[in-house]
Amino acid sequence: MSNVTIENELVLPCGVAIKNRLCKAAMTEGLADPANRATVKHQTLYGRWADGGAGILLTGNVQVDHRYLERPGNVVIEGPQSNEQISALRAYAEAGTRNNTHLWMQISHAGRQTPAAVAPEPVGPSDIGLKMPGAAFGKPRALSHEDILDVIQRFAHTAKIARETGFTGVQIHGAHGYLISEFLSPDVNTRTDQWGGSLENRARLLLEVVRAVRAAVGDDFPVSLKLNSADFQRGGFSHEDSVQVASWLNDEKLDLLEVSGGTYEQPRLVGLDNLTMNPEKAEERRESTIAREAYFLEYAKDIRAVFTGPLMVTGGFRSRAGMDAALAAGACDMIGIGRPLCIDAQVPNKLLSGEMAETPVLEKTKQVGPGWLGLNSPFRMVAGINGWGQQAFWCLNIMEMGEGRDPDLGLGVFKAFVRYQGSEKRAAEAYNKHWNS
Repeated sequence: MSNVTIENELVLPCGVAIKNRLCKAAMTEGLADPANRATVKHQTLYGRWADGGAGILLTGNVQVDHRYLERPGNVVIEGPQSNEQISALRAYAEAGTRNNTHLWMQISHAGRQTPAAVAPEPVGPSDIGLKMPGAAFGKPRALSHEDILDVIQRFAHTAKIARETGFTGVQIHGAHGYLISEFLSPDVNTRTDQWGGSLENRARLLLEVVRAVRAAVGDDFPVSLKLNSADFQRGGFSHEDSVQVASWLNDEKLDLLEVSGGTYEQPRLVGLDNLTMNPEKAEERRESTIAREAYFLEYAKDIRAVFTGPLMVTGGFRSRAGMDAALAAGACDMIGIGRPLCIDAQVPNKLLSGEMAETPVLEKTKQVGPGWLGLNSPFRMVAGINGWGQQAFWCLNIMEMGEGRDPDLGLGVFKAFVRYQGSEKRAAEAYNKHWNS
């Protein structure tokens, strides 16, 4: 045990000092314009979060390829940047780094989890599509060897632009079923070349991206990685695989490894243990983990045993006491907080000052139908509306803050679900009009 608390500074392997142990976790914003450029809304939102007191702010997905997005409102950095985009990124970085705050750009490729409204034919390691209700995602095309090399260089290019425009670090998204995570998973990656088969081959894309990004930004710039502790899907990327990959990462000069879990098919990443889009392949999480405050803390203990760099755990932390206990026990070095900052940007300041002992969370937003029709509903459509409607609630309130308004705490699940679907449809139409005209 140590006496480390959330108030303590953290010095990263690259030599950069972080003012405290709280990090705003990456959450999708949907605030880019139809050309996928940063906007004034990013400045408004991240300035508000920077004033909130966290040591690090992680952005939502910044994509390396405009053809393959997590949603149409993602920021994209690819190829030569226009003067307008460079100016917007610099203003974004300036707002997010005030108050001695670090702003790290999360860089990503959505792979097969690109919505059909953006790409009817997404890409992945193989041509295996998502098993999700409806026709929200198309059947992917398997990337060629040359395509994969291009993806690696795109990550490096985006990281380089991040540094040049004033962001103070980057996080590579290797989790949650996006492209790098897809390559790691044997039930999605069925390749027989150097990019598939053994875990060493399946991890090749991740390791090559980390190396390319480090080469692009230099040794004195923070490089982080988000990695699944497991996909929680039978036949997928296992916890044992994750521990092995974490041990390989010791040689890659990482400054922070964030532990998470799940995919769109198994959305453990947002704590929805009872919601699965592919029930026949779902794995159960350890009961002791579910009972604890943080979703992935017990899995992180195994990774901590092999990974020698700083470790961050995100998901489920609610109390100052729980956060301090995890830090003092050496279970992690940084605490990630997400949804509470969607309803109160001042949460870090309040935790640090003692004004707040536990973070505010509206877990019981109004569901569709009676309680038995919640996330445990035998009717998967209703369960899905409740689960993804809760996610829509947080996303919409991020957008509210980007508009300069206060969060709408009275927004119900069904209304949030419908409003979000309409918002995404309009954003997709604007995206396609721009890129296909």
